Amino acid sequence: MNPLRRLPDAAEPAKEGSLSAAPSLFSAIRLGDLTLPNRIVMSSMSRDKCPRGVPTELNAVYYAQRASAGLVVTESTAVSARGVGWPMTPGIFTDAQVEGWRAVTEAVHAAGGTIFCQLWHCGRNSHPLTQPGGLLPVGPSAVLPPGTIRTSEGRKPLLVPHELTKDELPGIVAEYRAGARNARRAGFDGVQVHAGNGFLLDQFLRDSANHRMDAYGGTAENRCRLLMEVVAAVCEEWGPQRIGVRLSPTNPTIYRLRDTDPATLLVTALEMLNELQIAYVDIVEGSTTDEPATAELDYPTLRRRFRGRYVANNGFKDLATAERALRTHADLISFGRLFIANPDLPKRLRTGAPLNPLRRELIYSPDHRGYTDYPCLDESEAQTQLEEKA
Repeated sequence: MNPLRRLPDAAEPAKEGSLSAAPSLFSAIRLGDLTLPNRIVMSSMSRDKCPRGVPTELNAVYYAQRASAGLVVTESTAVSARGVGWPMTPGIFTDAQVEGWRAVTEAVHAAGGTIFCQLWHCGRNSHPLTQPGGLLPVGPSAVLPPGTIRTSEGRKPLLVPHELTKDELPGIVAEYRAGARNARRAGFDGVQVHAGNGFLLDQFLRDSANHRMDAYGGTAENRCRLLMEVVAAVCEEWGPQRIGVRLSPTNPTIYRLRDTDPATLLVTALEMLNELQIAYVDIVEGSTTDEPATAELDYPTLRRRFRGRYVANNGFKDLATAERALRTHADLISFGRLFIANPDLPKRLRTGAPLNPLRRELIYSPDHRGYTDYPCLDESEAQTQLEEKA
Protein backbone atom coordinates (compact mmCIF):
# COMPACT_ATOMS: atom_id res chain seq x y z
CA MET A 1 0.00 0.00 0.00
CA ASN A 2 1.40 3.38 -1.02
CA PRO A 3 -0.33 6.14 0.98
CA LEU A 4 1.05 8.81 -1.33
CA ARG A 5 -0.67 7.39 -4.43
CA ARG A 6 -3.15 9.81 -6.00
CA LEU A 7 -6.71 8.65 -6.53
CA PRO A 8 -8.98 9.51 -9.45
CA ASP A 9 -10.52 12.97 -9.37
CA ALA A 10 -13.84 11.83 -7.90
CA ALA A 11 -14.33 9.01 -5.43
CA GLU A 12 -18.00 8.09 -5.30
CA PRO A 13 -19.65 7.87 -1.86
CA ALA A 14 -21.11 4.57 -0.75
CA LYS A 15 -24.48 3.72 -2.33
CA GLU A 16 -26.39 3.42 0.93
CA GLY A 17 -27.41 6.89 2.00
CA SER A 18 -26.23 8.30 -1.34
CA LEU A 19 -26.82 11.95 -2.14
CA SER A 20 -29.54 11.14 -4.66
CA ALA A 21 -31.53 9.31 -2.00
CA ALA A 22 -31.93 12.55 0.03
CA PRO A 23 -31.96 10.69 3.34
CA SER A 24 -33.68 11.98 6.44
CA LEU A 25 -31.66 12.99 9.48
CA PHE A 26 -33.60 10.29 11.33
CA SER A 27 -32.93 7.39 8.96
CA ALA A 28 -30.52 4.63 9.96
CA ILE A 29 -27.06 4.45 8.43
CA ARG A 30 -24.11 2.09 8.29
CA LEU A 31 -20.93 3.62 9.71
CA GLY A 32 -18.08 1.22 9.19
CA ASP A 33 -19.36 -2.07 10.57
CA LEU A 34 -21.88 -0.37 12.89
CA THR A 35 -25.51 0.49 12.18
CA LEU A 36 -26.59 3.79 13.72
CA PRO A 37 -30.28 4.57 14.32
CA ASN A 38 -30.00 8.13 12.97
CA ARG A 39 -27.52 10.45 11.26
CA ILE A 40 -27.07 12.79 14.23
CA VAL A 41 -23.60 13.00 15.78
CA MET A 42 -22.89 14.64 19.10
CA SER A 43 -19.72 16.58 18.40
CA SER A 44 -16.68 16.47 20.64
CA MET A 45 -16.79 19.44 23.02
CA SER A 46 -14.37 20.08 25.86
CA ARG A 47 -16.24 20.80 29.10
CA ASP A 48 -13.31 20.73 31.57
CA LYS A 49 -14.98 18.69 34.32
CA CYS A 50 -12.50 15.87 34.95
CA PRO A 51 -10.44 16.39 38.14
CA ARG A 52 -6.90 15.08 37.63
CA GLY A 53 -7.95 14.00 34.17
CA VAL A 54 -10.26 11.24 35.42
CA PRO A 55 -13.93 11.06 34.28
CA THR A 56 -16.46 10.90 37.12
CA GLU A 57 -20.06 9.87 37.62
CA LEU A 58 -21.12 13.38 36.59
CA ASN A 59 -19.55 12.80 33.16
CA ALA A 60 -21.35 9.46 32.88
CA VAL A 61 -24.69 11.16 33.53
CA TYR A 62 -23.94 13.87 30.96
CA TYR A 63 -23.07 11.49 28.15
CA ALA A 64 -25.88 9.04 28.94
CA GLN A 65 -28.39 11.90 28.75
CA ARG A 66 -27.29 12.45 25.13
CA ALA A 67 -27.16 8.80 24.06
CA SER A 68 -30.06 9.18 21.59
CA ALA A 69 -27.57 10.64 19.09
CA GLY A 70 -26.68 8.10 16.42
CA LEU A 71 -23.08 8.57 17.53
CA VAL A 72 -21.65 10.30 20.59
CA VAL A 73 -18.04 11.50 20.35
CA THR A 74 -16.34 12.32 23.62
CA GLU A 75 -14.64 15.55 24.48
CA SER A 76 -10.99 15.68 23.46
CA THR A 77 -9.12 13.06 25.49
CA ALA A 78 -5.35 13.23 25.92
CA VAL A 79 -3.31 10.22 24.84
CA SER A 80 -0.42 11.08 27.17
CA ALA A 81 0.62 13.43 29.94
CA ARG A 82 2.56 15.47 27.36
CA GLY A 83 -0.64 15.72 25.31
CA VAL A 84 -2.61 17.56 28.04
CA GLY A 85 -3.30 21.20 27.20
CA TRP A 86 -4.94 22.61 30.33
CA PRO A 87 -6.39 21.46 33.66
CA MET A 88 -9.58 19.42 34.13
CA THR A 89 -9.49 17.78 30.69
CA PRO A 90 -9.73 13.97 30.51
CA GLY A 91 -7.05 11.53 29.50
CA ILE A 92 -6.89 7.91 28.42
CA PHE A 93 -3.33 7.05 29.52
CA THR A 94 -3.74 5.82 33.13
CA ASP A 95 -5.66 2.95 34.67
CA ALA A 96 -7.77 5.40 36.69
CA GLN A 97 -8.79 7.21 33.52
CA VAL A 98 -9.69 3.93 31.82
CA GLU A 99 -11.89 2.99 34.77
CA GLY A 100 -13.52 6.42 34.75
CA TRP A 101 -14.30 6.14 31.07
CA ARG A 102 -15.61 2.59 31.53
CA ALA A 103 -18.37 3.99 33.77
CA VAL A 104 -19.21 6.47 31.00
CA THR A 105 -19.36 3.88 28.22
CA GLU A 106 -21.47 1.55 30.35
CA ALA A 107 -23.94 4.36 31.05
CA VAL A 108 -24.17 5.28 27.36
CA HIS A 109 -24.63 1.65 26.32
CA ALA A 110 -27.31 1.14 28.97
CA ALA A 111 -29.15 4.10 27.41
CA GLY A 112 -28.91 2.50 23.95
CA GLY A 113 -26.10 4.69 22.59
CA THR A 114 -22.86 4.32 20.65
CA ILE A 115 -19.80 6.23 21.80
CA PHE A 116 -16.35 6.90 20.30
CA CYS A 117 -13.37 8.33 22.18
CA GLN A 118 -11.68 11.32 20.56
CA LEU A 119 -7.91 10.83 20.82
CA TRP A 120 -6.11 14.14 21.35
CA HIS A 121 -2.68 15.68 21.77
CA CYS A 122 -2.54 19.44 22.35
CA GLY A 123 0.98 19.81 21.02
CA ARG A 124 2.24 23.36 21.44
CA ASN A 125 -1.07 24.56 22.92
CA SER A 126 -0.04 23.91 26.51
CA HIS A 127 2.29 25.33 29.17
CA PRO A 128 5.10 24.07 31.44
CA LEU A 129 2.74 24.48 34.42
CA THR A 130 0.61 21.73 32.85
CA GLN A 131 3.37 19.58 31.38
CA PRO A 132 5.01 16.81 33.47
CA GLY A 133 8.22 18.01 35.06
CA GLY A 134 7.65 21.56 33.83
CA LEU A 135 8.78 20.63 30.32
CA LEU A 136 8.07 22.79 27.29
CA PRO A 137 5.10 21.73 25.16
CA VAL A 138 6.00 20.07 21.86
CA GLY A 139 5.24 21.03 18.27
CA PRO A 140 6.32 20.42 14.68
CA SER A 141 8.54 23.52 14.62
CA ALA A 142 9.98 26.04 17.08
CA VAL A 143 7.39 28.68 16.13
CA LEU A 144 5.75 30.92 18.74
CA PRO A 145 1.96 30.45 18.65
CA PRO A 146 -0.21 33.49 19.40
CA GLY A 147 -2.51 33.73 22.37
CA THR A 148 -2.72 32.38 25.88
CA ILE A 149 -3.62 29.08 27.55
CA ARG A 150 -5.35 28.27 30.82
CA THR A 151 -3.12 26.94 33.59
CA SER A 152 -3.39 26.21 37.31
CA GLU A 153 -2.18 29.79 37.87
CA GLY A 154 -4.54 31.48 35.43
CA ARG A 155 -4.05 32.25 31.75
CA LYS A 156 -0.46 32.39 30.55
CA PRO A 157 1.07 33.29 27.17
CA LEU A 158 1.88 30.39 24.90
CA LEU A 159 5.61 29.68 24.47
CA VAL A 160 7.90 28.59 21.68
CA PRO A 161 7.53 24.79 21.78
CA HIS A 162 10.18 22.12 21.74
CA GLU A 163 10.51 21.09 18.09
CA LEU A 164 9.96 17.37 17.90
CA THR A 165 12.92 15.58 16.35
CA LYS A 166 12.40 12.88 13.76
CA ASP A 167 13.54 10.32 16.34
CA GLU A 168 10.81 11.48 18.75
CA LEU A 169 7.93 11.03 16.31
CA PRO A 170 7.60 7.24 16.73
CA GLY A 171 6.96 7.96 20.41
CA ILE A 172 4.03 10.22 19.46
CA VAL A 173 2.61 7.44 17.29
CA ALA A 174 3.04 5.00 20.17
CA GLU A 175 1.09 7.32 22.48
CA TYR A 176 -1.86 7.32 20.09
CA ARG A 177 -1.62 3.54 19.77
CA ALA A 178 -1.69 3.18 23.56
CA GLY A 179 -4.64 5.57 23.78
CA ALA A 180 -6.54 3.52 21.21
CA ARG A 181 -5.79 0.32 23.12
CA ASN A 182 -6.94 1.90 26.37
CA ALA A 183 -10.14 3.12 24.70
CA ARG A 184 -10.93 -0.49 23.85
CA ARG A 185 -10.27 -1.48 27.47
CA ALA A 186 -12.66 1.28 28.57
CA GLY A 187 -15.50 -0.15 26.47
CA PHE A 188 -15.71 2.42 23.68
CA ASP A 189 -17.22 1.44 20.33
CA GLY A 190 -14.47 3.11 18.33
CA VAL A 191 -12.16 6.12 18.26
CA GLN A 192 -11.86 9.42 16.45
CA VAL A 193 -8.37 10.79 15.83
CA HIS A 194 -8.39 14.55 16.40
CA ALA A 195 -6.39 16.17 13.61
CA GLY A 196 -8.12 19.54 13.65
CA ASN A 197 -8.81 22.73 15.56
CA GLY A 198 -5.18 23.71 16.04
CA PHE A 199 -3.83 20.75 18.03
CA LEU A 200 -0.72 18.65 17.42
CA LEU A 201 -1.68 16.73 14.27
CA ASP A 202 -3.27 19.86 12.82
CA GLN A 203 -0.08 21.75 13.64
CA PHE A 204 1.80 19.25 11.48
CA LEU A 205 -0.79 19.56 8.70
CA ARG A 206 -0.82 23.33 8.30
CA ASP A 207 2.16 25.26 7.06
CA SER A 208 1.79 28.23 9.40
CA ALA A 209 2.93 25.92 12.22
CA ASN A 210 4.98 23.34 10.29
CA HIS A 211 8.23 24.80 8.95
CA ARG A 212 10.06 21.47 8.84
CA MET A 213 12.47 20.57 6.04
CA ASP A 214 12.45 16.79 6.62
CA ALA A 215 10.01 14.06 5.54
CA TYR A 216 7.32 15.54 7.82
CA GLY A 217 7.31 19.05 6.34
CA GLY A 218 7.19 20.94 3.08
CA THR A 219 4.73 19.28 0.69
CA ALA A 220 1.14 18.53 1.68
CA GLU A 221 1.94 14.80 1.49
CA ASN A 222 4.83 15.19 3.90
CA ARG A 223 2.79 17.30 6.31
CA CYS A 224 0.14 14.54 6.33
CA ARG A 225 2.73 11.85 7.09
CA LEU A 226 2.49 11.89 10.89
CA LEU A 227 -1.31 11.79 10.76
CA MET A 228 -1.21 8.75 8.49
CA GLU A 229 1.28 6.97 10.75
CA VAL A 230 -0.97 7.67 13.74
CA VAL A 231 -4.13 6.49 11.97
CA ALA A 232 -2.38 3.35 10.69
CA ALA A 233 -1.30 2.51 14.25
CA VAL A 234 -4.80 3.12 15.61
CA CYS A 235 -6.28 0.96 12.85
CA GLU A 236 -4.03 -1.90 13.96
CA GLU A 237 -5.63 -1.69 17.40
CA TRP A 238 -9.26 -1.35 16.28
CA GLY A 239 -9.59 -2.16 12.59
CA PRO A 240 -10.30 0.69 10.16
CA GLN A 241 -14.08 0.33 10.32
CA ARG A 242 -14.14 1.70 13.88
CA ILE A 243 -11.99 4.75 13.13
CA GLY A 244 -12.85 8.35 12.28
CA VAL A 245 -10.64 11.41 11.75
CA ARG A 246 -11.48 15.06 12.40
CA LEU A 247 -10.02 17.71 10.07
CA SER A 248 -10.54 21.49 10.04
CA PRO A 249 -8.68 22.89 7.02
CA THR A 250 -10.02 26.46 7.17
CA ASN A 251 -10.69 26.90 10.88
CA PRO A 252 -8.31 29.57 12.22
CA THR A 253 -9.13 28.49 15.80
CA ILE A 254 -8.23 30.70 18.74
CA TYR A 255 -4.60 29.79 17.94
CA ARG A 256 -4.85 31.42 14.46
CA LEU A 257 -3.62 28.39 12.56
CA ARG A 258 -3.82 28.52 8.77
CA ASP A 259 -2.52 26.96 5.57
CA THR A 260 -1.58 28.64 2.31
CA ASP A 261 -3.53 26.07 0.25
CA PRO A 262 -6.22 24.41 2.41
CA ALA A 263 -8.05 22.84 -0.55
CA THR A 264 -4.95 20.92 -1.64
CA LEU A 265 -4.23 19.99 1.95
CA LEU A 266 -7.75 18.60 2.45
CA VAL A 267 -7.75 16.66 -0.82
CA THR A 268 -4.34 15.20 -0.01
CA ALA A 269 -5.45 14.13 3.46
CA LEU A 270 -8.70 12.60 2.18
CA GLU A 271 -6.98 10.62 -0.56
CA MET A 272 -4.33 9.30 1.82
CA LEU A 273 -7.03 8.36 4.35
CA ASN A 274 -8.84 6.47 1.58
CA GLU A 275 -5.85 4.13 1.46
CA LEU A 276 -6.37 3.30 5.13
CA GLN A 277 -10.10 2.58 4.55
CA ILE A 278 -11.31 4.31 7.72
CA ALA A 279 -15.03 4.58 8.43
CA TYR A 280 -15.47 8.34 8.29
CA VAL A 281 -14.05 11.82 8.32
CA ASP A 282 -15.51 14.63 10.45
CA ILE A 283 -14.89 17.92 8.65
CA VAL A 284 -15.18 21.23 10.49
CA GLU A 285 -16.55 23.36 7.67
CA GLY A 286 -15.35 26.92 8.25
CA SER A 287 -14.51 28.73 11.46
CA THR A 288 -15.51 27.95 15.04
CA THR A 289 -14.43 31.41 16.24
CA ASP A 290 -15.49 34.99 15.56
CA GLU A 291 -12.63 35.21 13.06
CA PRO A 292 -13.71 34.23 9.52
CA ALA A 293 -12.60 31.01 7.86
CA THR A 294 -9.19 31.23 6.24
CA ALA A 295 -10.70 30.23 2.86
CA GLU A 296 -14.06 29.32 1.30
CA LEU A 297 -14.02 25.71 0.15
CA ASP A 298 -16.45 23.81 -2.06
CA TYR A 299 -17.18 21.03 0.44
CA PRO A 300 -19.76 19.17 -1.72
CA THR A 301 -17.13 18.77 -4.44
CA LEU A 302 -14.23 18.03 -2.10
CA ARG A 303 -16.33 15.45 -0.25
CA ARG A 304 -16.32 13.30 -3.34
CA ARG A 305 -12.61 12.68 -2.93
CA PHE A 306 -13.30 10.50 0.12
CA ARG A 307 -14.79 7.00 -0.17
CA GLY A 308 -16.06 6.59 3.37
CA ARG A 309 -18.72 8.44 5.31
CA TYR A 310 -18.60 12.22 5.58
CA VAL A 311 -19.68 13.96 8.80
CA ALA A 312 -20.40 17.66 8.25
CA ASN A 313 -19.53 19.67 11.34
CA ASN A 314 -20.01 23.30 12.41
CA GLY A 315 -22.83 25.81 12.33
CA PHE A 316 -25.86 23.51 12.10
CA LYS A 317 -28.61 25.28 14.02
CA ASP A 318 -31.78 23.39 13.09
CA LEU A 319 -33.32 20.56 11.08
CA ALA A 320 -33.46 22.58 7.85
CA THR A 321 -29.75 23.38 7.72
CA ALA A 322 -28.88 19.79 8.60
CA GLU A 323 -31.05 18.19 5.95
CA ARG A 324 -29.83 20.67 3.34
CA ALA A 325 -26.31 19.37 3.95
CA LEU A 326 -27.55 15.78 3.71
CA ARG A 327 -28.99 16.60 0.28
CA THR A 328 -25.79 18.17 -1.00
CA HIS A 329 -22.87 16.19 0.40
CA ALA A 330 -23.03 14.88 3.98
CA ASP A 331 -23.87 11.43 5.31
CA LEU A 332 -24.18 12.52 8.94
CA ILE A 333 -24.45 15.89 10.72
CA SER A 334 -22.50 16.81 13.83
CA PHE A 335 -24.13 19.14 16.35
CA GLY A 336 -22.15 20.87 19.07
CA ARG A 337 -23.60 23.48 21.38
CA LEU A 338 -27.19 22.50 20.60
CA PHE A 339 -26.39 19.23 22.38
CA ILE A 340 -25.15 21.07 25.45
CA ALA A 341 -28.53 22.72 26.03
CA ASN A 342 -30.68 19.92 24.59
CA PRO A 343 -29.73 16.46 25.82
CA ASP A 344 -32.69 15.05 23.87
CA LEU A 345 -31.81 16.97 20.69
CA PRO A 346 -32.85 14.18 18.25
CA LYS A 347 -36.35 14.10 19.76
CA ARG A 348 -36.66 17.87 19.67
CA LEU A 349 -35.56 18.04 16.03
CA ARG A 350 -37.89 15.20 15.03
CA THR A 351 -40.95 16.65 16.78
CA GLY A 352 -40.27 20.31 16.09
CA ALA A 353 -40.22 21.10 19.81
CA PRO A 354 -38.59 24.35 20.96
CA LEU A 355 -34.91 24.18 21.79
CA ASN A 356 -33.58 25.09 25.22
CA PRO A 357 -31.43 28.24 25.14
CA LEU A 358 -27.75 27.80 25.88
CA ARG A 359 -26.55 29.30 29.15
CA ARG A 360 -23.17 30.43 27.90
CA GLU A 361 -21.95 31.58 31.28
CA LEU A 362 -22.22 27.98 32.55
CA ILE A 363 -20.44 26.14 29.72
CA TYR A 364 -17.38 25.70 31.96
CA SER A 365 -19.09 25.78 35.35
CA PRO A 366 -17.30 23.76 38.06
CA ASP A 367 -20.32 21.58 38.83
CA HIS A 368 -23.53 20.16 37.31
CA ARG A 369 -25.02 23.54 36.42
CA GLY A 370 -25.19 24.00 32.69
CA TYR A 371 -24.03 20.41 32.32
CA THR A 372 -26.59 17.84 33.45
CA ASP A 373 -29.48 20.11 34.51
CA TYR A 374 -30.98 21.01 31.10
CA PRO A 375 -34.57 19.70 30.86
CA CYS A 376 -35.75 16.98 28.48
CA LEU A 377 -39.17 16.71 26.85
CA ASP A 378 -41.56 14.31 28.49
CA GLU A 379 -43.52 11.93 26.26
CA SER A 380 -46.74 13.97 26.38
CA GLU A 381 -44.91 17.10 25.27
CA ALA A 382 -43.23 15.19 22.45
CA GLN A 383 -46.56 13.75 21.26
CA THR A 384 -48.16 17.19 21.32
CA GLN A 385 -45.33 18.62 19.26
CA LEU A 386 -45.65 15.80 16.70
CA GLU A 387 -49.39 16.36 16.36
CA GLU A 388 -48.94 20.09 15.93
CA LYS A 389 -46.21 19.48 13.34
CA ALA A 390 -48.53 17.13 11.43
